Amino acid sequence: MKKDIHPEYHYDAVVTCACGNTWKTGTIKKEIRTEVCSSCHPFFTGQQQRMLDMEGQVDRFYRRLQARQDYMEDKKTREEAKTSPDRPLEELGLSKRVLESLAKANVTKVADVQEKLAGGDNAMLEIEGFGQKSLVDLKKKLRGLGYELPGSDE
Repeated sequence: MKKDIHPEYHYDAVVTCACGNTWKTGTIKKEIRTEVCSSCHPFFTGQQQRMLDMEGQVDRFYRRLQARQDYMEDKKTREEAKTSPDRPLEELGLSKRVLESLAKANVTKVADVQEKLAGGDNAMLEIEGFGQKSLVDLKKKLRGLGYELPGSDE
């Protein structure tokens, strides 16, 4: 072996933990400081549950779980509102002239349109100021939003 290349070995090196526990061991350093030892580590002391609670991992998991449930409920509510028969026709984006002619005939909700369409397309075409193009546009909008239309002739 080569001379003078090996570090000096200390047989009485002192190891000090952050909890205050100290002991002697042999090492190349004269003094060693640690943050955790067998006297304070949760695995050895049986306080693993306390460590989890201190870190808040369980609480964070339950918050994420609750946030996901809230999101899913909100998404379901939005989907139901999207195809609700009580939805006003103003939300469909129809022209002002078509909306006014439907309002004069007392057709203001999607349920009213579905009711009229149950009697056939002619029932809708009898409305003054409501023509074939308006009917086609209305049906396209309703189908695009996921509504079931009675008496589809197409």
